[in-house]
Amino acid sequence: MVVVGSLNLDLVATAPRLPGPGETVHGSSFSEVAGGKGLNQAVAAARAGASVGFVGAVGGDGAGELLRSVARGDGIDDRLVATVDAQPSGRALIGVDASGENSIIVVAGANAHVELADLPSARVVLAQLETNTDVVVEALRSARAAGTTTILNPAPADRIPDGMLELCDVVVPNEHELELLGGVDALLAAGVGAVVVTRGAGGVDVAAGEASWHLDAYVVDAIDTTGAGDAFCGALAARLAA
Repeated sequence: MVVVGSLNLDLVATAPRLPGPGETVHGSSFSEVAGGKGLNQAVAAARAGASVGFVGAVGGDGAGELLRSVARGDGIDDRLVATVDAQPSGRALIGVDASGENSIIVVAGANAHVELADLPSARVVLAQLETNTDVVVEALRSARAAGTTTILNPAPADRIPDGMLELCDVVVPNEHELELLGGVDALLAAGVGAVVVTRGAGGVDVAAGEASWHLDAYVVDAIDTTGAGDAFCGALAARLAA
């Protein structure tokens, strides 16, 4: 399978609660970790047993080298990850509260300069919207023409260009993204093959044509919900690729 997406260095601060507008709170810890929706999903897919190639971009900085090393460490093929020397690698500023809830600001950096020279042959192409949406549309169109299963995680949900949804076999929004996209019926009417709605601890709802069903989530003690939806998308794509 192939992931077309973002690679970010996540700057993560934990605090008893997330600050409101104009408010400062004291944090309890800080870490810098590899992330980005694309890399998160690629790592999840690789750990779920898929052979994963990656289309993306990093900056010519130390963060870019770190992100590449993480991808390679999980066996991900990074030959189509470009280095954009004029841009920093993407960053995400993440706050996490005591219950594991988070708040995130993403700065695209090199992710805004992803180009698609060639799309490798694959059973599944998985994409998100933290990169250039023209490239995502091109990747989905090329995959569809090759008979490849296409999966879109529509985040951020306000970046859907005309004609994108009809290229998607599966769309995986969370509850907030689903609302912004007009609901399940609107997605199916736009040409999406199946909609899989992630609801956190509430599990997932699936709609495909006339059929719909619900699956409960596993019960866990949440430590940090950052990337939980990405882990789901990666595992789903890996299973469909298998």
